[in-house]
Amino acid sequence: MTVHVLEREMIAPVSLQDAFSIFENPNNLALITPPWLNFRILTPDVVMREGALIDYTIRWLGLPMRWRTLISRYQPPYEFVDEQVRGPYRLWRHRHTFHAVNGGVLARDRVEYVLPFGPVGELAHALVVRRQIEQIFDYRERKLSELFAALPTASERRSRSRL
Repeated sequence: MTVHVLEREMIAPVSLQDAFSIFENPNNLALITPPWLNFRILTPDVVMREGALIDYTIRWLGLPMRWRTLISRYQPPYEFVDEQVRGPYRLWRHRHTFHAVNGGVLARDRVEYVLPFGPVGELAHALVVRRQIEQIFDYRERKLSELFAALPTASERRSRSRL
């Protein structure tokens, strides 16, 4: 069983709380997931907390797939972990961490995943899956940058509060 790891990081020019709020909001998942995955949340009114379960569907290569995620760790505004309970992978563990830095927040993602089907799954990973996961996270970073750019800066918020 090969555990694959994807790591990404970005600087978000916002406060720690704003960055965490964007990432933790399940409704933003649809905004930051490529349209070709046809992502849909099935769980209404998700309250983010340790132990929360979120059900959703995706389409991969035209095939509909159900996915259930467990929030296994929730430490706002510094970290949360979502793990697949049911879905297309043998293992999917996605850790999100947030650290205040000069200029904003360093947001890091670490995804550990294992494909099913042994050697056939590894071949699929080499041919298609690895590249698609990278494309998903590339798209996600672009969309997150747009969401962060739309938020008011700290100085803009201070100016508004004085009015």
